Amino acid sequence: MDKLIERSFDFFKKEIIFSISLILAIISCFFVKPSINYLNYINWETIVLLFVIMLIVEVLKNLAIFEIVVRKLLTRIGNARELVLVLVFICFFSSIFITNDVSLIIFVPFAILALKKVDRIDLIIFTVSLQTIAANVGCMVLPIGAPHNIVMYTASQIPFESFFLLLLPYILVSLIFLAILLFFIPKDTIVLPKMSKIDFDSKDFFKRVFLGVDYYLLLTFIALFILIGNLESIPFFNFLFKRWIIGNEVLWGVVASQVISNVPAAMLLSGFSTNYEAIIIGINIGGLGTLIASMANLISYKILVREHDELKIRYLGVFTVLNVILLVILLGVYLLINHSDCLMFI
Repeated sequence: MDKLIERSFDFFKKEIIFSISLILAIISCFFVKPSINYLNYINWETIVLLFVIMLIVEVLKNLAIFEIVVRKLLTRIGNARELVLVLVFICFFSSIFITNDVSLIIFVPFAILALKKVDRIDLIIFTVSLQTIAANVGCMVLPIGAPHNIVMYTASQIPFESFFLLLLPYILVSLIFLAILLFFIPKDTIVLPKMSKIDFDSKDFFKRVFLGVDYYLLLTFIALFILIGNLESIPFFNFLFKRWIIGNEVLWGVVASQVISNVPAAMLLSGFSTNYEAIIIGINIGGLGTLIASMANLISYKILVREHDELKIRYLGVFTVLNVILLVILLGVYLLINHSDCLMFI
């Protein structure tokens, strides 16, 4: 019995978002009688699209495509600033295509290894913090860059071009922010030693691809769809959430993301408002801030703690300060864009 409790607790810690989503969905079922109508709650287009993207990502990850490219780039590097720049911006560009979560899963351990090899452990905290920000910014470029944007893309049916243009100002300002921070890294000469050869194992390739898919993420989406569908069916919550959310989508996107992360926030807000553009802005800006504002943030933290537990407190401090500064800046950009007429009048 004790072992069962211990295993359950370990699973809860490992899959905390899924566990909480499932518990809340089950609780909501006591207020709305389970029926075949539950199937209509679920946006199957989102589930299928996410599954296909995860399969493609697993193929690329198993082929080590991005790691090979980075290793080629590293052979041209001569100083610490260039090294960190490559490690940070590879997260930005890769997250456009393989999602922010997977980008960090691949490149945060790689960054820690590279910095250890050049004896620059002092740069790990700063580099991983910037990598995480870069991944959260890069995932804004295309709707397929992150689970929360996949949710909004399927719900809103906004074209790729419009999606990109909507978030472009925030992407550009964030890139400038990252570039400025990189200038604080000294251009100390480094020599990167030769890394071990990447061996591709073709044995059971397709099996590894399908086993690598994050099925708990898919189940999290299903649980959240059921939860939000039930909340919409309860008159009190329907009225309350609509009253709070409608007209304040950006604010609630940011606030909700800080507390429940931006994937559940996207699903919650899109269930009660059709102002999809405002929700998209809110949840993308909201991915910055606290450690739980985005699942990607938690991924970087877990990897860092696994490799260097002694750095976790300092990392939390640096990560939070940088994220909050950028979050405030992007909120300022939003106010400038959307209230420029008021500012000109003043």
